[in-house]
Amino acid sequence: MDDYPLLNLFWTMLWLFLWVMWFFLLVKVVTDVFRDHGLSGWGKAGWLVLVLLLPYLGVLGYLVARGKGMGERDAQQAKGYEEAVRQYIRKTAGNVTSSADELSKLSALKDKGDLTQEEFDRAKVELLA
Repeated sequence: MDDYPLLNLFWTMLWLFLWVMWFFLLVKVVTDVFRDHGLSGWGKAGWLVLVLLLPYLGVLGYLVARGKGMGERDAQQAKGYEEAVRQYIRKTAGNVTSSADELSKLSALKDKGDLTQEEFDRAKVELLA
């Protein structure tokens, strides 16, 4: 441990962090190339070849040329996920509230005398089943 000072450890951690960040950015750019529906097939192939053959130049060029669209696509995808979750929650919670509403309507009909106790019990069992 004496031959590897603390400063070298920090430098190694910094380089490892930068390498992980670079790898993440490279994967992000490649996935964005395939996610972009406005880019033609030849455009996708060109960007992919550039990113794979000259990774630093290709990634930096992609970020400069298409970085704004990349952010917009990320925001649009997040908005789509959020809407899907909200729709699922509405659908799931809607079933619970509609059952409670139907049960209160049945109770009101029974209280008014429009339903007998037997009809109310049968409808309640069907509703809760």
